[in-house]
Amino acid sequence: MNKGKRDRLEVLYDILFLIKQHHNSIRPTPLLRFSNLSFKSFSEYETEIIKKKFVKVVEDDKGKKHYTLTDKGFEYIEKYKQIKEFIEGFEL
Repeated sequence: MNKGKRDRLEVLYDILFLIKQHHNSIRPTPLLRFSNLSFKSFSEYETEIIKKKFVKVVEDDKGKKHYTLTDKGFEYIEKYKQIKEFIEGFEL
């Protein structure tokens, strides 16, 4: 695969996978930090993953915002892995 800049689908995968790695609950600031994106880029992806219903925003008992994956978000992660394995299997 391309070893340069991450493409859009890969960035979406990385963000969703980060949420999954953090026991399916992460606050926006750590997600931004771990995603290795600028604030502007992160904000655009954040809007997209919410709009596409890959994540839902929940508030804890202190009113702090957290992201959790929806079933659609988990499905995206699995399908992306399958596509990546397919591409690598054929050395494309």
